Amino acid sequence: MKKNSLKKALQNGKTVLGPFLKLTDPAVVEIMGFAGFDFVIIDAEHGPISMQSAQNMIRAAEIANITPVIRVANNDESLILRALDIGAQGIQIPQINCKSDALRAVKSVKYSPQGERGVCRYVRAANYSSMDKFKYFKSANEETMIIAHIEGVEGINNLDEILSVPGMDVIFIGPYDLSQSLGIPGEVNHSLVIEKMKEVVLKCKQNKIAVGTFADDIQTAKKWISLGIQYMSFSVDVGILYEVSKQIVEKLKK
Repeated sequence: MKKNSLKKALQNGKTVLGPFLKLTDPAVVEIMGFAGFDFVIIDAEHGPISMQSAQNMIRAAEIANITPVIRVANNDESLILRALDIGAQGIQIPQINCKSDALRAVKSVKYSPQGERGVCRYVRAANYSSMDKFKYFKSANEETMIIAHIEGVEGINNLDEILSVPGMDVIFIGPYDLSQSLGIPGEVNHSLVIEKMKEVVLKCKQNKIAVGTFADDIQTAKKWISLGIQYMSFSVDVGILYEVSKQIVEKLKK
């Protein structure tokens, strides 16, 4: 399995940037790579992306030298397995709310002895069986990333237990879902949301685990990077396309 440059960058304390993708065209992945982003999150939770589309998007990521991460719809071993088998180098798993959720995620992502991922080497991730099976199983465990979504108060309250589970590479704070959990949906810059997010950043740093979050404007992204966010998910392909298009139209029609 290919070396995971994203995982290495995070281990070295670097900040990495990447958008969520909802468009299914592999060209979008290539564009994001050529633009200089470090990773893309292929969103199989919200939007129309299928595993077949995702597989071609991963091929494009490899061409453009950008790390492909797939966000699965839920913490389900079959969904995680399919995403890994097509070559995802990271799995972003929503609704990690307690220790048992974290344990289930590791069990689904890792081969024995760390987990119980379903074994099949006749898949794209293992170069369709052309790769030595023992090297494949070992490298898959070493290179594949687990990005655990903490999306509400329950997850934050159980963060110490979640962090005790070996195998978490990134704790990702979903600001919009967190705002809803706090009873202020959409108010991602509310003091309550910021307070809870800072709490997560501090605990993760103490446990030497990278922290990620989402921002849809430059100012907010810069703020969270300055406060210790390493895995910075910036906006969404459709939002980026819309904002830039809108700016062009407004400037030309003035």
